[in-house]
Amino acid sequence: MSDGLKKVESESRLKKFSEAIEDGRLYNIRQMVHELHPAEIAHLLESLPRSERELVWKMVHPDKDGDVLTYVNDEVRAKLIRDMAAEELIAATEGLDPDDLADILQDLPDIVISEVLHSMGDQDRIRLEAVLSYPDDSAGGLMNLDTITVRPNVTLDVVLRYLRLRGSIPQMTDHLIVVSRTDHFLGLLSIADLLTKDPASTVSSNMITDQEPIGAGMAANAVASVFEQRDLVSAPVVDNEGKLLGRITIDDVVDVIRDEAEHSIMSMAGLDEEDDIFAPVVVSSRRRGVWLGINLLTAFIAAWVIGLFEATIEQVVALAVLMPVVASMGGIAGSQTLTLVIRGMALGHIGSANARNILVKELAIGGLNGVLWAVVVGAVAMLWFDDFMLGVIIAIAIIVNLVAAALAGATIPLAMRRMGVDPALSASVVLTTVTDVVGFFVFLGLATLLLI
Repeated sequence: MSDGLKKVESESRLKKFSEAIEDGRLYNIRQMVHELHPAEIAHLLESLPRSERELVWKMVHPDKDGDVLTYVNDEVRAKLIRDMAAEELIAATEGLDPDDLADILQDLPDIVISEVLHSMGDQDRIRLEAVLSYPDDSAGGLMNLDTITVRPNVTLDVVLRYLRLRGSIPQMTDHLIVVSRTDHFLGLLSIADLLTKDPASTVSSNMITDQEPIGAGMAANAVASVFEQRDLVSAPVVDNEGKLLGRITIDDVVDVIRDEAEHSIMSMAGLDEEDDIFAPVVVSSRRRGVWLGINLLTAFIAAWVIGLFEATIEQVVALAVLMPVVASMGGIAGSQTLTLVIRGMALGHIGSANARNILVKELAIGGLNGVLWAVVVGAVAMLWFDDFMLGVIIAIAIIVNLVAAALAGATIPLAMRRMGVDPALSASVVLTTVTDVVGFFVFLGLATLLLI
């Protein structure tokens, strides 16, 4: 189903639920909730105001509670968990895979965590500890432990009989993982080869040995790049000694890609993708207020620069009219470069090895566009105010500001990453400050020198 159709379906479902809640048709609500997949229920809960969310949550069948909790965002999950009794939480965690349980364990009350761990078998507890030992944004944190392993010296016929004895295989299984007696990764056996090759041949003669496993410490966004480049459906995860730990499947990678996209968009506005869109007004105001305060500080810096040329503006009022043009052109040009560089960094396309090439290219683009639009803006200013020198001044300011914007847009995110700061979080604020300050200073400074 395309993204457009999914969006329409989601909006239609939300409208139906809202109408049913408003009319008090509780039976219809329960029936509709029962027909939804846990992921769809989670999406619905995130889309409802808190009072309606609580009502719908009560309609969710207890068998789905655990799965729904793994799909909702962190803030909504924490609120749902706070409102659940300990017995309900313990029941909700029963049957969850260790990797799914690891996602919600930190939000559970201590008494529930203790009970959950106590009720688990030794093998599941060891598997859970393995997942929890790695950061959430690493391959180890992404992996699931439902792997099927085979030895290299057995025949394909033996493997087929083993699978029939199991009765089922994990979802997204396109390969079986070949390991040694000490569980060290050796290669992969594709399901296609298993079904089509000579049953009497051995696993070692059919296994794939040129696909490197993923290290457990690899960053989640790097894992996503590996899957994209190799067109993978699943990939084994190993520790530093090459011992098999688990595997990552494409559905986990899709979540990473979506989260990265949401993070980039929300961070540019100083927001968190895990925030509840229906959080209390005071809480949301406090979060956004911090970002507004930072923006206010940068605005005062630009205002201070303008204040340095107050006398000039008083004598040439046209400068006040044209100042926003200079700032706007620089801001847009800088944002284009900034977006390109941040995206390139996220995809692994831009690093220290090619940063200079990117910088030179962006400076050339800034210069070329600067000259082009300087002619246009300068001509308009000359005709508008019947002042040739004013047109020359704003033309020079446009050129300088677009080149400065390109320089800032290319270097700020690289410098922030080197300092360990997320470029998506604050680069746009720094960029705006640079383009405003440079644009106003050059424009008003030239006007002071040439017109006063």
